[in-house]
Amino acid sequence: MTDEHRRVPDTVVVGAGLAGLARALDLCRAGQRVALLEASDGVGGRMRTGRRDGFLPDRRFQVCNTPYPQVKRRLDLSSSALRPSTAGIIAYTPKGPIRLADPTREPGAAGALLPGRVLSARDPAAPAALTARDAVLPASMVRRRRDLSTAAALSRAGVLDAVIADVLRPFLSGVFLADRLETSARSFHLVWRSTARGPLCLPASGIGAVPAQLAGTLPEGVLRLGTSVEEITDAGVLLRNGSEVPARAVVVATAPATAARMLPDLTVPDARTVTTYHHATESTPMAEPPLMVDSTGTALNACVLSEVSTGTALNTCVLSEVAHTYAPPRHRSDLHFHTGNGRPAPGTGGAPAPGRAVRHRHERLAADRRLHGRGRPAGDASPWPLSHHTRLGPGRYVCGDSRATGSVRGALASGARAAREVSADSERRR
Repeated sequence: MTDEHRRVPDTVVVGAGLAGLARALDLCRAGQRVALLEASDGVGGRMRTGRRDGFLPDRRFQVCNTPYPQVKRRLDLSSSALRPSTAGIIAYTPKGPIRLADPTREPGAAGALLPGRVLSARDPAAPAALTARDAVLPASMVRRRRDLSTAAALSRAGVLDAVIADVLRPFLSGVFLADRLETSARSFHLVWRSTARGPLCLPASGIGAVPAQLAGTLPEGVLRLGTSVEEITDAGVLLRNGSEVPARAVVVATAPATAARMLPDLTVPDARTVTTYHHATESTPMAEPPLMVDSTGTALNACVLSEVSTGTALNTCVLSEVAHTYAPPRHRSDLHFHTGNGRPAPGTGGAPAPGRAVRHRHERLAADRRLHGRGRPAGDASPWPLSHHTRLGPGRYVCGDSRATGSVRGALASGARAAREVSADSERRR
């Protein structure tokens, strides 16, 4: 790519998260000259991995959901050194622990579903039927369903209140950050469908490997790191250093609050916050990789963990049991406490504040590695479509998971839709 091409792009994309990367890639493949501007020193947005003392702390507890069509189409999964987690969860309930797993992928877990255990004979029947329906139905049928809350959809499917309260609510609260399961049932069914159709994985080098692979396929000169956009102008964008990048089309693919600053007429969706705690122990607390959830009001592994500000402990996973590369050999257990219920704590700038009990627990562990406060779109049940148009006006577009479902799939799909709309507008101008 020549210097002239870099100076005068057809389209400027602001933000190199998943949506921005997908958008830039599709436009480049369509023959457009693109400038992808990212204010930070790396790509991925919320999907980044740090390095510290041999540990790989992901910015937020995220996994690579391999059945997503956008993931399969865009990523070379064979080169990502993906490490699958157990196809199920361990739920700590008032009646005792329950291991729930897909018997087709974890045959040894079927015994947990037998009568006489913590669950009765009829308890798993409705969740199993719901899973089977979601797994075989086309995604297009799921999207066309009348929207309900996830709680209402589970009840309508015949799932018993005890199973919802003790197993599904704590698990899904960690997925959607909605402790009352008020999330859109259509979003729930799409996520549940993908989970049933394939494994959840972590790349050996951290979840940041996913956006890094996308960035690696961009033409030379398209991505510009450390380039902060101050505002959108009639001619293109004004950078914080005072220079301008002219372009006929500008796409904002940043976090919603940043996008609203650049696009004052943009409606910012509600968001929920989460804090992920990384810490390490000398020996692994569980020599297997399942996700653990808790509905007892206490922390896992017999630790007392009270409420975190207005949030509670949600999901826990021994990441180094999924991918041993997440921790150095002397610490084989980089453990995640995934906390928060989406309600910002006073004075925290949107992230739940850690309570004294959490701090005390961390002091008892070998090393508290990192705290990350990050949010996701609320996505509550509503009559709105799962995917919104990205065109805001002539030459102005916005994309991201806030314009679709709050997920990897939603970010990639929104970026792809934005690229189609930009290309269509460009053809019309011609």
